Amino acid sequence: MDFKQSAFMYALGGAVVVFVTVQSLFFLRKAWRRGREIGISAQTLRGVVTSSVLFTVAPSLAIAATVLALSNSLGLVLPWIRLSVIGNLSYEATAAAAAASGLGLPGGLNVPVDDPAAFSAIAWVMTIGSVFPLVLLPLFLKKIQAKIGKAAVGKAAWTDLMSAAAFIGLIAAFVARAIAGKGEADRAGDGAGVLSVLTLATAVLVMVLLELLIRKRGWKWAEPFAMPLSMFAAMGMAVVYAHILPASVAFLEWRG
Repeated sequence: MDFKQSAFMYALGGAVVVFVTVQSLFFLRKAWRRGREIGISAQTLRGVVTSSVLFTVAPSLAIAATVLALSNSLGLVLPWIRLSVIGNLSYEATAAAAAASGLGLPGGLNVPVDDPAAFSAIAWVMTIGSVFPLVLLPLFLKKIQAKIGKAAVGKAAWTDLMSAAAFIGLIAAFVARAIAGKGEADRAGDGAGVLSVLTLATAVLVMVLLELLIRKRGWKWAEPFAMPLSMFAAMGMAVVYAHILPASVAFLEWRG
């Protein structure tokens, strides 16, 4: 049996999910009690809980898409564990890819990781990188916020520009991987080619169409769903492209 899908891994994943769920219910109960103590009506509290639940639907779709994207190489359980606690597509995929590249794995994350030592190293990289914020923020958050506040005063435009540049740089790394990422010469589907570019173009097109609908139709409620829906659409169309296009076209790679 694949060690990535073993009973131990599922038991570990189940334990993490149970812990996170119990912790959430514990704080929900304490928050509800405190709200009632300071005079907030039960109806208002129910409205807050309902809106919070609805607000988590869109991020959950993106998380599910990330789990599926990483499951081919890392199995289902490890991405499930990681994203049940803390993490997102940009960090988890980048950290795992960096670890796979550092280990010199053929095909990187485009193929299943079958070496237990490499799998363990990737898991540690993904996990340790997320631990630091949990340790540093409680200790230094006030100081960091004070410094950022001073830097942002009178420089709001510059702050917005830097934030946008950082985000664009992150997205550019994924775009570059789809267009010019190098794969192994003897392995199909792990390098940039027709399929990766078509998938990228589909994600961009769906995202643009959704943004137009949100702006033109006033569908503000759809804003949180735009990115996860574009991800799912691109993933689904990648399967369609692989089946309807001739293999010589679909799996043509110029960096493979």
